[in-house]
Amino acid sequence: MKNLRRSFERFCLRNQNKGIRNLMLYICSGNAVVYLLSLISQNYYLYYLLCFDRTLILRGQVWRLVTYPLTMHAGMTGGLSILLVIISLLCYYSLGTVIERRWGTLKFNLFYLSGVVMMDVFCMFFPNCRADVYYLNLSLFLSYATMFPDATFLLYMIIPIKAWIFALIDLVLVALGIFQNSFPTNFFPIIALANYFLFFGADVLNLLPVKWRFKLRSLFRKKSAPQGPKVVHFRTAPQQEQKKQDYNHRCTVCGRTDVTNPELEFRYCSRCKGYYCYCQDHINNHVHIE
Repeated sequence: MKNLRRSFERFCLRNQNKGIRNLMLYICSGNAVVYLLSLISQNYYLYYLLCFDRTLILRGQVWRLVTYPLTMHAGMTGGLSILLVIISLLCYYSLGTVIERRWGTLKFNLFYLSGVVMMDVFCMFFPNCRADVYYLNLSLFLSYATMFPDATFLLYMIIPIKAWIFALIDLVLVALGIFQNSFPTNFFPIIALANYFLFFGADVLNLLPVKWRFKLRSLFRKKSAPQGPKVVHFRTAPQQEQKKQDYNHRCTVCGRTDVTNPELEFRYCSRCKGYYCYCQDHINNHVHIE
């Protein structure tokens, strides 16, 4: 599984510029157009034309499998002000743009598309469930909070709260819904957020404070007999090899160095067993070596 994830990361890195660039710009622009047309016409015809409907999809309206992400606010034209819609769209646009710059175009496209596809498949098998754009937006926020857990958001434009706190609250609410609802409705949030868990894996622990992470790892760590002080033996390379090595840091995932890419920052992962260096794009997004 680790080798598979590593191969996937390298594939996305080699083809990072392929795909639809600025995907969130098109999605947010489409949502704005659908919302404004619905607001002007004072009806929900466009919303009902694009939203997910299993019965109509089976009758041939297959475009609904991919158009429902454009109905974020179209079904609530009477309950939301234009200002709130603008703020919401700008927020999700900025989150998606930051993630795309961090991952690359291809990986972000696959992340968003996999969320759409998994919800489509689950809802087509279970008529009681309906694909909802809420979980796509939630997966974007959780991804951003995992990458930047210390980012600050202003609650009510006044109270500063860390991103990881908001993310944990959302996950707790999702977990409560799983226990309160019945099958298959209770299982739908797990499928809807499966793209988040698949793409991040064990890195979802970044949402926890550092102290909590160490305590959680200590519970699953095998207890060994007490030993003396640990001696770390650094490998000394031959002089000829040291002369050939014209860099100080090299990323284990992508192979970029501080010579080929001097603008990057390089760090060593404390969770990997050994001394493995990673660039700023992969220090929080790689398979840990044990």
